[in-house]
Amino acid sequence: MQYFDKVVYTFSADNEPTGTIDSGEIVIFRTQDCFSNQMHSESQLVTSCDYSKMNPATGPLFVRDAQPGDVIKVELLDVQCDTIGTTTTLPKIGPLWDKCETRTKRIPIENGKAVFNDVTFPINPMIGVIGVAPEKGKSVPCGYPGSHGGNMDNTAITTGATLYFPVAVEGALFGCGDMHAAMGDGEISVSGAEVAGYATVTLTALPDLHLVDPLIENGTHLGIIASAESLDAAADRAVHEMVDLLHDRTGVDEAELVMLLSLVADVQVCQMVDPQKTVRFMVPKYVLESLGFKL
Repeated sequence: MQYFDKVVYTFSADNEPTGTIDSGEIVIFRTQDCFSNQMHSESQLVTSCDYSKMNPATGPLFVRDAQPGDVIKVELLDVQCDTIGTTTTLPKIGPLWDKCETRTKRIPIENGKAVFNDVTFPINPMIGVIGVAPEKGKSVPCGYPGSHGGNMDNTAITTGATLYFPVAVEGALFGCGDMHAAMGDGEISVSGAEVAGYATVTLTALPDLHLVDPLIENGTHLGIIASAESLDAAADRAVHEMVDLLHDRTGVDEAELVMLLSLVADVQVCQMVDPQKTVRFMVPKYVLESLGFKL
């Protein structure tokens, strides 16, 4: 099993791969927190950080057999975080910056629990930045989400989830980072419990599946993850793509699908603070099974 810890700050076809793996291979990523591990105390403000080193992704990995137009399947076998996280407010960023000063809070983590002052709550280690390189000639900072993945800050991206990314360049050039011990949907302060950690994943090239935006699957649901300039635009994109996917794979009439999904599926906010906003449109798997849907 290979281990990787080198980081990059953009998703780009120009990034030199940190390693090459076979399709289907299991690998371990050592990830840094979103601050590149620059925050060490509550007296330190995020404004003291080197902003050019925000949201690092460990990688990228070149996956043999992954070709443009294919999909890379990413199975999250284990997501484990370190024992202390950091959460912050940031100046003039996010929907509530006018309500508070810039401040730092360290979040101790022990026995599956996180502590914020007198409040103790369960952790949910999840990966904020995860994806592949966009098409050649395009470089996307790791802090931005998009069709390639990136900084989607999706609380469903945790142990047991499987993601599917559209491949734009040979080898996919996969990377991940920006782990959170805990985060609420929306990430309203622009920060979860930011933490370093370890992600154990399997990367598999799928030549017979084609996507526009990332897809996520867990034990109960399948969903499209879409990003756009507004939450409305992201939701519109996600629901359209899901109807297209189900229609293409099942042949069920689109109007019937729209009515059914209005009854059983959920538009859920991932994050509302990045340059593009991200939502997921989640459909229960029992519904997909009834429709005869298969990836």
